[in-house]
Amino acid sequence: RPPQPPAPGAPTARILFLTDLHWDRRYAPGSPAACPDPLCCRGDAGHGPGGAGFWGEYGKCDLPLHTIEALLAQLPDPAAFAAAYWTGDIPAHDVWQQSRQDQLLALRTVTGLLRRHLGHLPVYPAVGNHEATPVNAFPPPYVRGNQSSAWLYDAMAQAWQGWLPPPALQTLRAGGFYTVRVWPGLRLVSLNMNFCSQANFWLLINATDPAGQLQWLVGVLADAERDGDKVHIIGHIPPAHCLRSWSWNYYRIVSRFEGTIAGQFFGHTHVDEFEMFYDEETLSRPVSVAFVAPSVTTYINLNPGYRVYEVDGAYPGSSHAVLDHETFILNLTEANAPGAAPRWRSLYRAREAYGLPAAFPADWDRLIRRFQDDEPLFQRFWFHLHKGHPPRQPCLAPCKAALLCALRTGRSADPQLCRPLRPALPFPQIQELWRQRRLC
Repeated sequence: RPPQPPAPGAPTARILFLTDLHWDRRYAPGSPAACPDPLCCRGDAGHGPGGAGFWGEYGKCDLPLHTIEALLAQLPDPAAFAAAYWTGDIPAHDVWQQSRQDQLLALRTVTGLLRRHLGHLPVYPAVGNHEATPVNAFPPPYVRGNQSSAWLYDAMAQAWQGWLPPPALQTLRAGGFYTVRVWPGLRLVSLNMNFCSQANFWLLINATDPAGQLQWLVGVLADAERDGDKVHIIGHIPPAHCLRSWSWNYYRIVSRFEGTIAGQFFGHTHVDEFEMFYDEETLSRPVSVAFVAPSVTTYINLNPGYRVYEVDGAYPGSSHAVLDHETFILNLTEANAPGAAPRWRSLYRAREAYGLPAAFPADWDRLIRRFQDDEPLFQRFWFHLHKGHPPRQPCLAPCKAALLCALRTGRSADPQLCRPLRPALPFPQIQELWRQRRLC
């Protein structure tokens, strides 16, 4: 049965969503914002224009801690939220310099910052690809000893033990994933998407289900289905960015449990987008949406941002589905002006900006089709995609074809999902444009 809007007056809940904070402890206001290294805005302050702003800078730069703290400080009372989902990538992009001690310092520092500002608000984290060193290196759980990820998972379990119950901490220590009850009728699954990552060289050993995580997910969803519960899935890397075998199996799981999975929430790309899921028989009936929220960090050429989801609330018979979402940004041009203070403001609300009657999968599917013919509407999406700071070059026909195809493709390397859009480009060319567009 397709989801139905809640009855008038039914309770709703707001979920704070944070992803890709990327704290750079070597960020230095006034330092060169353009440099030959993979990460800039660090080192000694330069002379003249072109230096890094106090609150952050457009370019190949991550964020100082005071900007992340300013974001948390300006949030409304934590009681305004029912929970916070936090989907990883805590350290900066200086991956060539990092040690395990650096990663653990970032984990503990930012976790402490969230605890201080969010108080008793339940926070549910997920593991990002930048938490490891070397970056992206997440061996399967059967790898033991110094090569394993135990140093990271144990530290996470210790840092997050106030947020997660003992059974969740046990699977977190084993493989970096867990499930927990958010409120009556709603369970949360936090996936370790590094076990599907195209950049994780450990998956050359086994790319299908290296940690048994998908098999575990099926069990959690089957239990929820039996008990009449709904499930929110959070993770770092979106499913379409995963290795093909893992991605297609995950797509099949979502299709099988479409009546149980009430929402999917990811990050990693640093931009504001989504991925559609369709029934496997026809690839035409939308069954789920994976929302991909924008990053807190500026990397690359972006404003800092975060997201708030409005979901159907905690009451008997609730769908727990996403009803709307709102994105907030810090305009760096304004914030870094002399004498200015950082002012986080709403960039847009999804249903208002795109004229959506609801925010169910069918509504997002129709929106993609509207983007094809309504160029002003598509350009509004392009503006929001980059958190109000789009690149100078416009998104013309090839770019648009690739982006609309990406929105419709919830599983990796499947040209069939693009065909209803009648793209003017061959699928391999579309894939090449995807690779060029990736910021991280």
